[in-house]
Amino acid sequence: MNLIEVMDTTLRDGEQTTGVSFSEAEKLAIARLLLDELKVNRLEVASARVSEGEFRAVQRITQWAAKNNCLDKIEILGFVDGEVSLNWIEAAGGKVLNLLTKGSLKHVQSQLRKTPEQHLADIQGVLAEAEKRGITVNVYLEDWSNGMLSSRDYIFFMVDALSKTKVKRIMLPDTLGIFNPDQTWETCKAMCDRYPGVHFDFHAHNDYDFSVANVYMALKAGVRGVHTTVNGLGERAGNAPLASVLGMMNDHLRLSNTLNEAKLNHVSRLVESFSGVRIPGNKPLTGEYVFTQCSGVHADGDNKDNLYFNQLMPERFGRVRRYALGKTSGKANILKNLEELGIELGPEDMKKVTQRVIELGDKKENVSTEDLPYIISDVLKNGGTRENIRLLNYSLNLVRKMKPTASIRLMIHKDTYFESAVGDGQYDAFMKALWKIYERLGKDHPLLTDYMVSIPPGGKTDALVETVITWDFKGQEFKTRGLDPDQTEAAIKATIKMLNIIENDDFKFKDQK
Repeated sequence: MNLIEVMDTTLRDGEQTTGVSFSEAEKLAIARLLLDELKVNRLEVASARVSEGEFRAVQRITQWAAKNNCLDKIEILGFVDGEVSLNWIEAAGGKVLNLLTKGSLKHVQSQLRKTPEQHLADIQGVLAEAEKRGITVNVYLEDWSNGMLSSRDYIFFMVDALSKTKVKRIMLPDTLGIFNPDQTWETCKAMCDRYPGVHFDFHAHNDYDFSVANVYMALKAGVRGVHTTVNGLGERAGNAPLASVLGMMNDHLRLSNTLNEAKLNHVSRLVESFSGVRIPGNKPLTGEYVFTQCSGVHADGDNKDNLYFNQLMPERFGRVRRYALGKTSGKANILKNLEELGIELGPEDMKKVTQRVIELGDKKENVSTEDLPYIISDVLKNGGTRENIRLLNYSLNLVRKMKPTASIRLMIHKDTYFESAVGDGQYDAFMKALWKIYERLGKDHPLLTDYMVSIPPGGKTDALVETVITWDFKGQEFKTRGLDPDQTEAAIKATIKMLNIIENDDFKFKDQK
């Protein structure tokens, strides 16, 4: 009875993010990860009547769910439209309808132009038809937050009636994200006290950046279900982010739930890739920088007694702690990174390397763990990083209505190799030619997992482009950067840096097989 239900609506409400549209295959992949790996309780996967593509996507999800005995966890938004939504949901293989009703008197009178009694009668007609078809119904009270502020008697009129039906859950949305935490607690408490036998869900939007705080107060008030989206996707400012809600429930409210924290980062990164919406670097739990210490004082404290750790240990969420390199770095930060690389330096050499890292940080240049061997080599002039792989020359050709081609000449140690290839883009052609050489030599190569390009804000045509590529090699993830006025050249520089890191075993890679 104390288990909190998490209903994730990334595939429905999250897809209402401007510019986001998931393919059928992407929707199925996300649904499987959310249910199988992350272990959310329910999924809202679509709105009825949207499009043929949406219909096919729901069919694929429901067919998979039926085979895996979780069809009751798949929910579809439908409307008070007689049998129209029910027909759509039934044809798509769905068994749960989330019925969108009006949660404020203003919506009933201004949008529907009906009385509350007429709207309730229409709802009851849909409920009766759903029962005949064996379809479970949850009810959304759209604009419920405004309804509680301006027409509370109307809300009670509706819930008095709905609580006597076979509706499984009544869902309380802050549709326009207007509530603050105090209002959320008071209104949710009023609902839970008046209807102690009703299962209420709370659905938060983030217009004032209150979504997670409002979910916190709703749970304290007694609601038994909350709605989230992966990475906080959603219309306008988005919905309550799944990651933040999970961390809050586990660490602050200590509420029982079924979710698997260790899979959180994997699911977030997949949704980031499919949606095209980047996770901000400082996004709690899932952002790139949230488990990164920048200050040298913090790294020193961690070295001595984990002084700057809190409950949010990165390993809980499939992450690792990192120590940034920049102008606020001290010796402790650099030591932490050198430990990861398996490199030891004497006191004088450490002082020189620390000073160079600070100088680069002052120039706003990014410094990563992967850059350290090159910095050491440059500062100490001792060949600390050997350039065992060199790109002697290359040619990239782009012709209209033809695929790009690349020809490269590569030196590995003292031997020279030549290859050419066709690709879907100039860099893709370059990489295919490169891997042809590696395959010929029987050499392992990494998988490119992410590719990010950035230019200075307001940059001109001759501005430098930074390309950051994320690689996975034998289970270890690392990044390399390239800087050049040309994007492709910047990517090639990052790639050659990656080849030398692997060739020199700078990370002491271990075969994970």
